[in-house]
Amino acid sequence: MTKNVAAWIPKAKALLEVKEAPDWKVEKGEVLVEVHSVSVQPVDWKIQDYDFFVKEYPFILGTDVAGTVVEVADGVTNVKKGDRVLAHCSGLGTGQAKHSGFQKYSVVSALLTSPIPDSVSFDEATVLPLALSTAAAGLYQKDHLDLPLPKADATKAEGKVILVYGGSSSVGSAAIQLAVASGVAVVTTCSPANFDLVKSLGAAAAIDYRADSLVDDAVRAIEAAGSEFAGVYDAISEKGTVEKSAEIASKAFGGKGKLHVATTLPPPEKVADGVKAAGVFALDILFKEDARIAKAVYLDFVPKALQNGSLKPKPDPLVVGKGLEKVQEGLNVQKKGVSAKKVVVSDIASA
Repeated sequence: MTKNVAAWIPKAKALLEVKEAPDWKVEKGEVLVEVHSVSVQPVDWKIQDYDFFVKEYPFILGTDVAGTVVEVADGVTNVKKGDRVLAHCSGLGTGQAKHSGFQKYSVVSALLTSPIPDSVSFDEATVLPLALSTAAAGLYQKDHLDLPLPKADATKAEGKVILVYGGSSSVGSAAIQLAVASGVAVVTTCSPANFDLVKSLGAAAAIDYRADSLVDDAVRAIEAAGSEFAGVYDAISEKGTVEKSAEIASKAFGGKGKLHVATTLPPPEKVADGVKAAGVFALDILFKEDARIAKAVYLDFVPKALQNGSLKPKPDPLVVGKGLEKVQEGLNVQKKGVSAKKVVVSDIASA
């Protein structure tokens, strides 16, 4: 195994620097991955610009990786040395740089790691992990939407219907696919340019989020798609989307459904009467409820669903370059904004 190298953030609000990193050791329940591709999250540049989440510098960012298993701890059985995998890195939760993604070798939790088939490239696979975890935290936790856990062989909706606000985003795309795999119909909002994308992921209907008639259009679509409203997943959670989501929840089926909006950012204090809005934290699927959600998603669902094609790695990767030196450029591109794409840096292991 060659020497580890990482794209470090050396101090608050500093640009990334590529330098040597420790050769990490796996502990109980962990997997060492040689990283081939990483994806960049919208939060990454915000952490860099505004200095939050990171407890101590220097640190390594990065939450999504795809690569090859180098080593597994004793007792890990869902992946083995040599497997091609995707993984959600937990560094922002544990505060340990070894658990972060922007490096040649990353230590990940086995419960947040899934093997990937040869038909899925590393660049494609790395768009999924954090999006899956964030979506799953809102869809399946008992204090959020509490939907049935996903199955790779799910066939059709069974009466429940949810709204996914922002279905063409990375988290929205994951939320649509997970909900459909749970036997739940999905109505989603996005721009008309992305209607075909969200419908290809299983959405029963797509609504133009910019339309003046958004609320009424969404309510009609929800009532046509199912018989029981099971709540809202707001994958955007800013600039008024939570308030819109709550208004839709309060009106669908006369306000008799699940009056809950799961949000990816802290929600406003006041939304429609009777509706609860609450933020989700992706790593709760590992740290809460005995990791039942992490196990259901990463151990049971993802491997089979990628193999049979029921889980698609969407949105498509936007590869901005190769090697750790290009990670800072990835943050810059993400800061400018992308639509229906996930910023990816490939060939990390060539560093």
